[in-house]
Amino acid sequence: MPFKAQDKALLEAIRYAGPDLRLMEICGSHTAAISKNGIRSLLGPNIHMISGPGCPVCVTVTAYIDKLIELSENKDTVILSFGDLLRVPGSNGSLQTAKARGADIRMVYSPIECVKLAQANPEMKFIFAAIGFETTAPVYAALIESALEAGLNNIRLLTSLKTMPGAVNYLLEKKSNIQGFIAPGHVCAVNGTHIFEELSRKYSVPFVAAGFSAEQVLMAIAALIRLNGQPKVLNLYGEAVTRQGNEKAVYAVHRYFEEGEAVWRGIGEIEASGLYLREEYSDFDAGSRGLIQDNSPDSCKCGEVIVGEIDSSDCPLFGTVCTPNNPIGACMVSEEGACFNRYLE
Repeated sequence: MPFKAQDKALLEAIRYAGPDLRLMEICGSHTAAISKNGIRSLLGPNIHMISGPGCPVCVTVTAYIDKLIELSENKDTVILSFGDLLRVPGSNGSLQTAKARGADIRMVYSPIECVKLAQANPEMKFIFAAIGFETTAPVYAALIESALEAGLNNIRLLTSLKTMPGAVNYLLEKKSNIQGFIAPGHVCAVNGTHIFEELSRKYSVPFVAAGFSAEQVLMAIAALIRLNGQPKVLNLYGEAVTRQGNEKAVYAVHRYFEEGEAVWRGIGEIEASGLYLREEYSDFDAGSRGLIQDNSPDSCKCGEVIVGEIDSSDCPLFGTVCTPNNPIGACMVSEEGACFNRYLE
């Protein structure tokens, strides 16, 4: 057993045997922690953990991948991306397959690497594949600020930035009977736990912000069981999270970005759930607006998985046609994806 608990009361709490309880971990890092630590095996049979739309790769539509591939066909253009995104299928192939055809597509570990590359290669245009949630948006704001300070005009962002409250509201209003959420710790570290307070009151559902160790995740589950549907927002990740969040980071994001409608793979359009560069910074935009088409195969059930309608194992492709080595859907690509982690369990 990967988790060694010192607190017997905690283990007893998570062996809950009451009425069925559907709990969602929103964050992909929590999904990975649950899988890595064998947490499902410790839970009572009536606790059903659902992996939500908190993996940025998983909710990125195919039109975004297609646009990156189109941009990569320009000989003076370099596409920079995090590793997971390279394997996400678009309508006709992935960034990885485009790279194999000769496109200049590079994996980087930080957007700030873009500044050094742009300074060293002024004849080239560097387009960063800026995906993520509230967690990574401040880094992209810092990238734009650095480019402005350095007087660089060869950096662009293709954004697929999304915000969590709108997606959670959609889930509670349209799709599910989720009875409690493990709030995403990284998002709460930036934006604060207060972003979930209105949703908690509106839908009478609890949220618990948690860290990412096995014990922290189990403490969050135990807290949700104890709350039993009470509309409260608890913070069990006090070392990184406050109610107000990182106000300096939030200010930086709002300086360069504005809210707008966004399309989520498997969900569709959600009002005010995307972040786009403001008009005064449009010179940094590589064409991010209007990327709404999602041409995922009908047989792929990633959409149903990330809203909790089905478990990954219920997808007809899961574990046979669709595997980490041969991902058909985005949920099997990322190490934070629901299907990837269920496959490893």
